[in-house]
Amino acid sequence: MKVELTRLAHARSGDKGDTANVGVIALREEFYPVLVREVTAEKVKEHFGPIVKGDIERFELPNLGALNFLLHGSLGGGGTLSLMTDAQGKTFSTALLRMNVDLSDEEAGLLEN
Repeated sequence: MKVELTRLAHARSGDKGDTANVGVIALREEFYPVLVREVTAEKVKEHFGPIVKGDIERFELPNLGALNFLLHGSLGGGGTLSLMTDAQGKTFSTALLRMNVDLSDEEAGLLEN
């Protein structure tokens, strides 16, 4: 079963220069392993496509049930240089939450509890 990441997590984002920073936090502890498996740097890169010109780094924060991503080369030079609508990367979290992830039948059952 495919579901939007919004069903499993919430997120926050910001920036440092030309790098957007996106934190994805599991809504429930049992969703964290799904995030680790499904929300990889490669899948995030595919999801954002040409918006992210550089590499994507992923950091796991199991004690917080969260993942943190650095999206290098995604802000057109950063807040003071870019003509982008969102040069500080504030909407990147909402955009990432629109990504679809795969759930097993057992994991899908957790959504109904």
